[in-house]
Amino acid sequence: MKKLFLILLLNLISTLVVDANETKPLAWQKSQLPIKTELRASAVGQNTLWVAGDKSAVFISFDNGKNWQDISPKYDNNIDYNFRDIEVINNTTAIVMSVGSAEESTLQITHNQGKTWQILRTNKNSLGFYDSIDFWDENNGILLGDPVDGHFVVEVTQDQGQSWQRVPINKLPAMTNKEAAFAASGNTLITGAMGEAWFTTGGLSASIYYSPDFGQSWSKTNIPLESSTETSGGYALGINTQQQVFALGGNYLNREGHYNNLTTFKNSRWQAVNNGKHGLRTALSCAKHICVSTGKLSSDISMDNGKTWQVFANEGFYTLASDNAHILAAGSEGKVAVLTISNND
Repeated sequence: MKKLFLILLLNLISTLVVDANETKPLAWQKSQLPIKTELRASAVGQNTLWVAGDKSAVFISFDNGKNWQDISPKYDNNIDYNFRDIEVINNTTAIVMSVGSAEESTLQITHNQGKTWQILRTNKNSLGFYDSIDFWDENNGILLGDPVDGHFVVEVTQDQGQSWQRVPINKLPAMTNKEAAFAASGNTLITGAMGEAWFTTGGLSASIYYSPDFGQSWSKTNIPLESSTETSGGYALGINTQQQVFALGGNYLNREGHYNNLTTFKNSRWQAVNNGKHGLRTALSCAKHICVSTGKLSSDISMDNGKTWQVFANEGFYTLASDNAHILAAGSEGKVAVLTISNND
């Protein structure tokens, strides 16, 4: 009897260990904001999640996306800003970037998690159009805008956006015919370690611009993405936890097309990634070894830092952001979702 009892006890312990090690399949925790707007900007701060979009919408969550608070800027000018990028500077400070011709393009800043906002900068050039913003640290940042004087506008700041200086146009490569930057998801421009920066462009080509020196000089490389029309090419960039850079895109007039939509820099060259070619992709973000790429109609997931990919839940978004434990997604009609990455995943 004692022997039988020991056998049963060992079997029970074994079962409990197996159950404890089992992990639930990864799935989005979904939310619906009270305003049905197009959300094209996202950021993850210290214990905060941020999303922004059309109709001047900015929302913040303090509980990993379970609840969201409306912190949209409100001014006397009654302008509906179209926000396409957001940069969380520190636990209290964030900058949102709006797009549009001339003065519709702005930078707006909060120093108290959205309780109050002020317009930090307004684009005064009639040909100007902001595309993306990013920061290396709390003070040093970079801004990308549509071409003026035949070159993309690249501006840098060293004082948290209080002042900006345009990089001389002779420090940027010449543009190709019909070349354009797409302000799709706040990821057209990204920064990396030691002053690195990249931005991607499209049109009748797909290109990567690279700077090794805080945006002061640039080189340009063609990349293998869909580029058959003026609305195709590079839409966004992402970087995994191994500091490997990805570029992604497609054609927004053919969102479901079967074409190259993901490329990465590997073995000293840009090469296409075999991810199934499931249409337009406008954002990629990684937490630990897990990466997600997405477009309005569907998403892909990688469990090995972007080496191999599979379709993920047939759920699509415009924009992604992440820290080491969460991937935040935001999309059409106020749709928000969070993917929580555990140590067992």
